[in-house]
Amino acid sequence: MTSALHTSALTSLPLLARGKVRDNYAVGDDRILMVASDRISAFDVIMGEAIPGKGELLTKMALFWFGKLGHICPNHLTGEAPESVVSADEVAQVTGRSMLVKRLKPIPVEAVVRGYLAGSGWAEYQANQAVCGVKLPKGLKNASKLPEPIFTPAAKAAVGDHDENITYEQVVEMIGGNLAEKIKTVSIALYETARDVAAAKGIIIADTKFEFGLDANNDLVLMDEVLTPDSSRYWPVEGYEQSFKAGVNPPSYDKQFLRDWLETAQVQGKPWSKSPPAPHLPQEVIAQTAAKYQEAWDRLQD
Repeated sequence: MTSALHTSALTSLPLLARGKVRDNYAVGDDRILMVASDRISAFDVIMGEAIPGKGELLTKMALFWFGKLGHICPNHLTGEAPESVVSADEVAQVTGRSMLVKRLKPIPVEAVVRGYLAGSGWAEYQANQAVCGVKLPKGLKNASKLPEPIFTPAAKAAVGDHDENITYEQVVEMIGGNLAEKIKTVSIALYETARDVAAAKGIIIADTKFEFGLDANNDLVLMDEVLTPDSSRYWPVEGYEQSFKAGVNPPSYDKQFLRDWLETAQVQGKPWSKSPPAPHLPQEVIAQTAAKYQEAWDRLQD
């Protein structure tokens, strides 16, 4: 395994932004080089330690899914090699972990689609039998499969803040009815296609989030990462039924392992407050988190 890249340091291109995982650099005024670091965040806090190989796996998975979903919605890939826009001594930092993409006007909505009730959706349902204003049947449990996938958007937050669940009506207010309807329809179609591809490999995609932008013609374009374990809940089909019956979170290929560990972690003798600084991750937690990402990729390739 190559050594981990916590933070890229390219000097041949201007840095636009560092997100929780990706470092984005400007390439002229029409393209962006997205470098997927090996950083990992949980509860919107970036951990001090990196997960070796994670950025490369995320990039491979995003490219895999972009290839499967292009017939539903165009994406932001340019098809050009990321190595072609950096200096020779920086090639190692971008190889295998980068995408050279079109620069779009981002839409400030996280397009979340849920096929199962989990995470913040489960918490919201317990409070009011709805998620983001979508009324759901009575009697659902943690990890219940929903009658049909639902669109439960969130407003994008600044780095370090929590995305906020919002209603479809709020999305309409933010971006207009036509665009809101298109995003909802496209997001559900993307989810349903991916769900079926993953199901054939023994993976349940419980929920996921998509991000979109508008190109120069005001056409809707799928952007950022897509259907990675960072933006989706991936559950192996084995173990789901047993966990569901027991009322516990199913085993997963995503960050849930890390989140579960952090729930028990202590900082200076007290439970971690879920605000920086993050607890120091033990080597076994780093290794097991890396193995979860690798296993998801291996199964998709079977």
